[in-house]
Amino acid sequence: MEPDGPRTAVAPPLRLGRFGGGAWRAGAGPAAGEQSRGRGQRDAPGWGLGWDPACAMELLSALSLGELALSFSRVPLFPVFDLSYFIVSILYLKYEPGAVELSRRHPMASWLCAMLHCFGSYILADLLLGEPLIDYFSNNSSVLLASAIWYLIFFCPLDLFYKCVCFLPVKLIFVAMKEVVRVRKIAVGIHHAHHHYHHGWFVMIATGWVKGAGVALMSSFEQLLRGVWKPETNEILHMSFPTKASLYGAILFTLQQTRWLPVSKATLIFIFTMFMVSCKVFLTATHSHSSPLDVLEGYICPVLFGTTMGGDHHHDNHGGAHGGSHGGGGPSSLHSAMAAKSKEELSEGSRKKKTKKAD
Repeated sequence: MEPDGPRTAVAPPLRLGRFGGGAWRAGAGPAAGEQSRGRGQRDAPGWGLGWDPACAMELLSALSLGELALSFSRVPLFPVFDLSYFIVSILYLKYEPGAVELSRRHPMASWLCAMLHCFGSYILADLLLGEPLIDYFSNNSSVLLASAIWYLIFFCPLDLFYKCVCFLPVKLIFVAMKEVVRVRKIAVGIHHAHHHYHHGWFVMIATGWVKGAGVALMSSFEQLLRGVWKPETNEILHMSFPTKASLYGAILFTLQQTRWLPVSKATLIFIFTMFMVSCKVFLTATHSHSSPLDVLEGYICPVLFGTTMGGDHHHDNHGGAHGGSHGGGGPSSLHSAMAAKSKEELSEGSRKKKTKKAD
């Protein structure tokens, strides 16, 4: 028999919040909370809404940058990211003038150019480190995957595959995934060079650079395979944004590898990947050939070298015809125009002298 004394109310069971640490009591509103919490906690944001504000701190700690970066660095590249890398690389090959005609007349040369676009960075890195140049071609899965992409882009009936991957939203996804591969290759290249040359900073920077921008640096040799020789389009003379960014990224990863940059490799990979993805997706979406680094170079290069590097891009050739209509030429363009005019006057005067002598 139970005693006839007054019964004490039993507190309702404890219910866990959505994030596992925010506990609230059933039926406990602001009035019930006033008995157990101070005034400062009552006035905290989110109090009285059925959710403990401490959950926010636990959620942020669960999504810390270090753990996120570490998980991101462990994501395998093959086959999804490598597939995107091959698609975008061979798309750029098809954009080259005469590439489609070459694939019809000389398919073997077109296939070699496609392999250079896909694996040129590995070839250059092996050349710098004194390893076999065809070592990466022992990876049968990657070579077969790249060959299949080359065939679908150039020879798919009605160009269906080409039209699908060129659709801008789809292409932006592939471009973003290609930049993930680029940054990972830079980090791996510098780690590989550090294994051979522990104190060779310049070797590590050069290896990481060619790992990230080897295809562009081999553009002159790739043009020779297509029967084109344009030394004025050398990538060293006209660096694009990926080439410059790969160089700067190689410097950062070298500083991290040699313990001069106090940040983990996984964090640096994550941050630099986000930077590359954001810039490249924006440039592709806006069809822009400019470089986001031009603003920084516009301030630094005049101080260090007495000149600017921002105005030396491939797109300047296309924009030169519009410069006169907008009135933007500057002193250098005026000087070049006067020099060209003086040369024409001299040549015209020499022709007149020759005609007088002939008479």
